[in-house]
Amino acid sequence: MEQIRTYVAIGDSFTEGLNDPYPGEDDVFRGWADRLAEHIAEVNPGLSYANLAVRGKLVRQIVADQVPHALELDPDLVTLCAGGNDMIRPGADPDAAAVVFDDAVRRLRGTGARVVIFTGFDPRGLRSGGRIRGKAATYNMHLRAIADRRGCTVVDLWPMRIFNDPRAWFEDRLHLSPEGHRRMALFVAEAIGLPVEDDWREPWPPLDRADWITLRREDVHWARTYLLPWIGRRATGRSSGDGRGPKRPTPLPL
Repeated sequence: MEQIRTYVAIGDSFTEGLNDPYPGEDDVFRGWADRLAEHIAEVNPGLSYANLAVRGKLVRQIVADQVPHALELDPDLVTLCAGGNDMIRPGADPDAAAVVFDDAVRRLRGTGARVVIFTGFDPRGLRSGGRIRGKAATYNMHLRAIADRRGCTVVDLWPMRIFNDPRAWFEDRLHLSPEGHRRMALFVAEAIGLPVEDDWREPWPPLDRADWITLRREDVHWARTYLLPWIGRRATGRSSGDGRGPKRPTPLPL
């Protein structure tokens, strides 16, 4: 694997690392990108790592705010995941989002950086996931075409059945759990040719299935705690990332 001196992560909450907190930190998240940087640093001592991702951001916001910053940092490796927040919104246009995404990739690749992009998860197994599945699939097709055209590495999440286990997800049903982030970092490391000891394919331990009443209680808790606040933010034009900056804007050694 080629030497990586500077790694820059771009994206939304997925890349920021929700909900994988550092020990003792309630709102400072580790996530798969931090974990990947740790793996890279093991074989590239002195690696500088920046994470520009901010939760709640749409693809246009990510491209407008984070890509110019990333270009200034002259990275050897960039991971770019954007568009998931667009696809879950009513009226999302995957074709228009892909045009914006493609321009970002063109600019990043123009620096000579290696660019890794992500398809979205298949929402088929998620509650109400069928509502957005067609749009998500269309957007993924665009992303694969962009990767082929621009010479990018693709981390294809659509067929990844290992992430169908509920333990891969936080209780908000939208973000990965700490174990999900750990496995994701290993998956990305494999995609870029980075040697790692652990295997993201390791089978999950047996899981006792909850009874019907427990499942309904979980649904009510999820709706009150996560769904209704999300609807409230959409109705008022707010985002969970409003007023937030990136957690690691400057490339620093780990």
